[in-house]
Amino acid sequence: KLDPFKVNRVTGRGWAKVHLKGRHVSVKMHVKGLLNAPHAQHFHIAAKGVCPPESAATKHNGKLSLSTPDGAPFYGRIGTSLTTRGDTSPASGLAVDRFPTGSMYTYERSFTVSKEAAKSLRAGTAVVVVHGIDYNGNGKYDFNLGKSLLDPKLPAEATFPALCGTLKKSPHGGISGGQGGTQSSDTATTAAAATTGGALLLAGASAYWLRRGTTRQN
Repeated sequence: KLDPFKVNRVTGRGWAKVHLKGRHVSVKMHVKGLLNAPHAQHFHIAAKGVCPPESAATKHNGKLSLSTPDGAPFYGRIGTSLTTRGDTSPASGLAVDRFPTGSMYTYERSFTVSKEAAKSLRAGTAVVVVHGIDYNGNGKYDFNLGKSLLDPKLPAEATFPALCGTLKKSPHGGISGGQGGTQSSDTATTAAAATTGGALLLAGASAYWLRRGTTRQN
């Protein structure tokens, strides 16, 4: 489950499912209610494995908000860039032209992650973070929160976290994913996937279902 950072004035939400076998992952995500713009998204790894609390926010350009570095002690550094095509390493962390775009989208991709990312996924310290906010509600990324702390050429709004969710192991198997990345806004398919997760399951003794722990079973 991907929850919004209310301190960043985000009202969207979403979900992410990951199937891991060895170092190969199949990722499926759906988000909605975000700014109609590109959204960087990553596995953050090797820290506490949790989403930061609202109290971690600090003032940016005089406005209380949560930056990516503010959240780093909780969700860690970028371990994998969830791009739609090409490189998925941390080096592509701000490859804006290769991330999903839109206020609502479904993302699906299969690829190989680094040893560090696979280790973090298995250890339960991997967190999915979707970036890009509209703090002042003007329908675009601008510099009202100042420059990005990750790249001063970008507005802070473009890199501040919007949604966050932890990934936990589950014995239910995993999801299938296509080769290469896809982006879709097919809401009927998305609704079916979200409510009938069994249709996405794959058998495999060495496979793990990674998702955020909840109080109810899929």
